[in-house]
Amino acid sequence: MARYTERAILTNFEEMLETMPFDKITVSALTKRCDISPNTFYYHYKDIYELLEHWFNIQTEQFLSARPEGEGWEETIKAVLKRLRERPNLVYNVYDSLSRENLERYVFKSAEGAFYNLARMKTSGFDVDQEMLKTISDICCYAVLGFFLKFIWSRMTLDIDKSINQISKAINTAIEMYIASALTGIDILG
Repeated sequence: MARYTERAILTNFEEMLETMPFDKITVSALTKRCDISPNTFYYHYKDIYELLEHWFNIQTEQFLSARPEGEGWEETIKAVLKRLRERPNLVYNVYDSLSRENLERYVFKSAEGAFYNLARMKTSGFDVDQEMLKTISDICCYAVLGFFLKFIWSRMTLDIDKSINQISKAINTAIEMYIASALTGIDILG
């Protein structure tokens, strides 16, 4: 019964996001639509923000599990952006209602692990400490976050393939420059 209720909450929440801004969705309206009590909602979620985060996580997990094994980050991000472009009402109903800090935190958290692994892979065989791997990872995340915000601001009209290819080239160049500096002993980042 709990799984059925949770699915009902998530399904109705997503339907509401398609038609109204996130900041207009209330627990009261959602529970009425689901035909459940507010106590039932609070059994599953602390508040509407926790529901949003859970919904984001489920969307991300479902999307990533359907992607090909070993796919590069570039293709994954291109696919994410193309998927977002298919659901503009939902995207802008969430984006226009969230604080920039919350959105940035979610995007950063979603990309951080992948870029850390990329930095570790690209620097394998070189003497690179954990702090520098984290710095490289953060720089990559900031680049993608910046593009993501620009993509949203442009009403999702930017050329996704061309833009991500350019970002990929910049990120790979930055990592290669760091490796070269490590080999020559010239600290380009310090």
